[in-house]
Amino acid sequence: MGKLFGTDGIRGEANQYPMDAMTAFSVGQAVTHLFKTSDHQSRVIIGKDTRISGDMLEDSLGAGIISMGGTPYLVGVLPTPGIAFATRSMDADAGIVISASHNPYQDNGIKIFSGDGFKLSDEQERIIEGLVSGGRLPSFAPSAKGEGSTKRRADVFEEYVAFLKDTFPGNLSLAGKKIIIDAANGATYRVAPLVLADLGAEIEVIHDKPNGININDNCGSQYTQDLQERVRKGGADMGLAFDGDGDRLIAIDERGRRITGDQSILICAKALKDEAMLRNNLVVTTVMSNLGLVIACKKFGFRHHASKVGDRYVLEDMRRLGAMIGGENSGHSIFLDHHTTGDGILAALQLIAAMLKEGKTMSQLASLMDIYPQKLINVEVLQKPEISTVPQIVEAIKVVERGLGEKGRVLVRYSGTQNLCRIMVEGPTEDLTEKYCNQVARVVKEALG
Repeated sequence: MGKLFGTDGIRGEANQYPMDAMTAFSVGQAVTHLFKTSDHQSRVIIGKDTRISGDMLEDSLGAGIISMGGTPYLVGVLPTPGIAFATRSMDADAGIVISASHNPYQDNGIKIFSGDGFKLSDEQERIIEGLVSGGRLPSFAPSAKGEGSTKRRADVFEEYVAFLKDTFPGNLSLAGKKIIIDAANGATYRVAPLVLADLGAEIEVIHDKPNGININDNCGSQYTQDLQERVRKGGADMGLAFDGDGDRLIAIDERGRRITGDQSILICAKALKDEAMLRNNLVVTTVMSNLGLVIACKKFGFRHHASKVGDRYVLEDMRRLGAMIGGENSGHSIFLDHHTTGDGILAALQLIAAMLKEGKTMSQLASLMDIYPQKLINVEVLQKPEISTVPQIVEAIKVVERGLGEKGRVLVRYSGTQNLCRIMVEGPTEDLTEKYCNQVARVVKEALG
């Protein structure tokens, strides 16, 4: 049995380990055992996105929870941040999301939140992994009299909609604004249109007909071409593209151009700064953020901290440093004053609020930050030694850094889940950036491939 948890919960191909029914059953048991107290057995929220394998995993997780004496509360299709919200609002012991985020339909995953709505700690993940692989879970199961039972909560959908609407400033209105939504045939397909329409916007929705196998299929935050064309032709004020589980947002300006996660975070941070509401004058993103964001933060007078790659690490640093806003260039945005995790719909509302407060178009706000050309190359590797211990790679990086000076940077890191080395170079021009990135990639392939 291999390692269970990756960088964002458990993930894999549906009906294969670890996304098979037997493993899901054991995970349900382990979560229930971990969070039970002397007062009561565990209450666990279970939600899912629109993948065809969601029902199988939901049934298996629920059975595992019941067998350990817990109570699974099934809330149906809801975005990942909606499950985090429900876990807190219902005072549950844990929440489980069945989703593989932006991956294709044949993959699925299990994300787990503790009762406070935050993702599990590394230690909690290790405990669950040990329980699942240790073979002792049956010994913790109660007698038949102590088994739990399933409960269903259809009202969580309405509660989550109300929560999202409450995060939008009460003195603002979306009346007169045309917004096109790409729901990725995923978990936001009902929630996002309802929230924005209730706030007064004129709504058009695409990719909102999930059939179990079309989630993220050439749509959503990863593939915005359809949305960009629709915004351009439809005269919309903006477009909003979510991923399959609704924790990412990629916005499209009125001219049909993508707004990166970095740009969205900067726009919102500046709006907070202008209102003297940017706590500790700080923004947290990752080392993969565009150099233009770092420069813009200095320009507008707030600090920037770069965390390790992964929204969980962004969140850890935000809590440690006392930041209220952070995220990733891929579209994860966290607003800690509102929620415990990244939420694509919530991020869209904050971005729109910033636009209304500034009285500018989305394209005008996007120009607050210059985007440096960026090239990323993934090289398959046979081994993963510390980069600093491979002299030829260290020298290749130094050569490029000397060539770029203060007009760019180099980042070489391994993938956390695959046998890949990622080489990222930013520079002043597309040609120079591509040249330098290929230069380092060749050395990495020779040394490690």
